[in-house]
Amino acid sequence: MRVSDDRYSRDRQRLDVALHFIRLEARTHTIRAWTGLSDDRIRKLYRSYLCDPRHARLTRHRGKSPQQTGFFLRTARARQEAALLASLYQLLGALPDTRSATPGAALPSLTRAELLYQSYEIYQGLIPSPLISFEHAVFLLNTLLRADELVLGACRDCGAALIVDRWSLRSPRCALCLADPALENGPPAMAGLAPEGEPRAAP
Repeated sequence: MRVSDDRYSRDRQRLDVALHFIRLEARTHTIRAWTGLSDDRIRKLYRSYLCDPRHARLTRHRGKSPQQTGFFLRTARARQEAALLASLYQLLGALPDTRSATPGAALPSLTRAELLYQSYEIYQGLIPSPLISFEHAVFLLNTLLRADELVLGACRDCGAALIVDRWSLRSPRCALCLADPALENGPPAMAGLAPEGEPRAAP
C-alpha cells in the first residue's frame, strides 16, 4: 500500500508541475525534460487546460528553447532582472549556494521544478512587465547550475547580486556603482585612514 501511495503522490506531483509549466507557456520538450511525462500525456494536458474556461488563453510555443547566454548580459535591464531571478532561485533553494560536485546533481527533478516555477511566479509578481520568459528562466537556471558560462556573483563595491561571465577577468560592478563617479576608483577610504588602512600622517 505504501508503494502505491508513493507512486500516486509522484504522479500527482508530475501533473501539478506540468500544469504550472503549461500556464507559464513552457514548450513540450521542456515539460517532458522536467516531469518525465510523455508527449502524448502533455498534449492531453494542454487540451484539457485550453478547454477550461477558468484559464486565460495561452500561446503554444514551438521550436528550440533559448540557448544564448548573451541574452542575460546584453542590457542593464536584462542583467538586473536575471540577477533578481537568480537570487530568487538561491533563496528558494533551486540554486545551491555552491555548485555541487555530485554527478547528476544539476539534472532536472520534480522538486527543483517546483522551486523553479515558484521562483518565476514571484519574479512575475515583482516585475510589472518581465523581460525574461519562462523558457529563458529555465535556461538561466540550467546555465547557473552548470556554472560553465554564467555564475551568480556580487558587485565589488556594494555587494549586490550580479550575473557575470564565468571567465571574465574584471571584477563585476552593478549599474548603480558604475554610474557613481565617486566609486570610479573603488569605495572611498574611511576618514582618517589611508587607502591601505594605515593612519594618515598628521598635517
